[in-house]
Amino acid sequence: MTSRTTQTVVRFSKAFALPGFDSPLPAGDYRVDRDEDQIEAGSRLAWLHTKTFIHLPAVSAPGSTQQMVPIEPAYLEAALQKDKTQP
Repeated sequence: MTSRTTQTVVRFSKAFALPGFDSPLPAGDYRVDRDEDQIEAGSRLAWLHTKTFIHLPAVSAPGSTQQMVPIEPAYLEAALQKDKTQP
């Protein structure tokens, strides 16, 4: 099975909240990795989304500058939408 990871950068203009975090995360640019596996769909090839990770500052991990945290895509989209609509 073939796998791929696509990377994008999302921008938050103000502090934002994600489920599972006690306090808001700071505004800024965050890298998001989306893992997908190639599958056969009849006579076509398709990509099946398997995991999404966001790269966050590693404030609780000494010696590390970032940590990859799994995130539900819907939570990320909701936080981005909220960032765009709030003054």
